[in-house]
Order: sequence, then C-alpha cells, then structure tokens
Amino acid sequence: MSERGIAPDTAAQEPAPEPVTALELAEARIPARYRHALADHPQVTAWADGIARAGRPGPAGAPGIAEGPSLRIVGPTGTGKTHQAYGAIRSLLAAGVRLRWEAVTAADLYARLRPRPGFDSERDLQSLMRCPLLLLDDLGAAKTSEWTEELTYRLINHRYEHLRPTLITSNLTTDALRTALGDRVASRLAQMTEPVTLAGPDRRRTRPTV
Repeated sequence: MSERGIAPDTAAQEPAPEPVTALELAEARIPARYRHALADHPQVTAWADGIARAGRPGPAGAPGIAEGPSLRIVGPTGTGKTHQAYGAIRSLLAAGVRLRWEAVTAADLYARLRPRPGFDSERDLQSLMRCPLLLLDDLGAAKTSEWTEELTYRLINHRYEHLRPTLITSNLTTDALRTALGDRVASRLAQMTEPVTLAGPDRRRTRPTV
C-alpha cells in the first residue's frame, strides 16, 4: 500500500463516531416512561423558549442557564404534570442549551437527605440548591414534619434568592401547599413561579378505545 502512496495506518482508520448530543446523554437519566416526553402546553413551551433565549453563551457558543423564571405545574393526579416537566427539559436539551439539571420527587428528596452515618446530606442539599435547573416533582405529596418543612424551605429559599430556574409539579393549590409546607415556602413559590394548571381525567386510568 505504501508503494501506491497510501499510508498503512491511514487506510486502517475507521470513520470517527458521530458526536453524542446532550439530549441523547440525558435520556439515560430520564425515567423510561418520560424518555420521549414532549411539552405541548403553551405556557410550558413558552417557558422553555424563554429560558433558552436568556442563556449566556458558553463554549462553542452554546447557551447556558444562568438565571430565569420558574414554573409550577399544578393539577389533579394523572393530568400529565411530570410529562410536561420532562418535556420542557428535553426541549432545552434539544435546543442545544448547556444544561446541568437534577430531577427528584419530594418523597425521594426527603429520603435521600435524611441524616445517616457516613453520608453528607448537607453537601447533597447544597448541590440541589445550586443546580442550574431543578425539577422537584410531586411537591406536597409526601408526609411532612418540621424537618421536611425546614428542608423544603432552605431549598426553595436559596433558589428563590438566586433566581435559579425550578420546575415544580404538585397536586396542591397554593393554599393547600401553605397548609402542607408552611407560609414561608408557599409565599416564595407564589412569587417565583408562574402557575400552569392542567385539567382532565386521570390518564393512567383511561384506556384507549379500540
């Protein structure tokens, strides 16, 4: 091959693999049920578009989240709140936004941060406080106590003060959240989030007709 002017190592090279997109990488972290979720509610898509436009340019010109508004998606069980929230995250990733994000249900949050030997729960809480985008799912659904109320307040208050975009889903209205989590949390949520109300039957119980 060298006689024909072709370097042996060049001939043996395989094509470079296709680059993996941020959305493809994120899908490993998104629960299987929501891996192809699409946000189609006008307020949710408008929020995602606004976050993408407001991002600060980073490496290679890709926008990254700095500060921005938050969204609180409210409605009865089974109306698609979590679906819309994951759809919003997927929209941002598909738009090329550099995005470090976390998603956790309120019940898992409390279980995850409950003090136990050998685990630095404060460090984990600080990571959630500072994360550029947080999805806090099913807020108000878990059993509450003074400890969970204080933990929720610290998390919400930090994100409120630093204008960190937060996606919140809940079955509860603002008044019901006030009863469940206290005035301090409910007041901040009322100011920092745009409410999106979903309605309709429980999709999990509705079978498609044949």
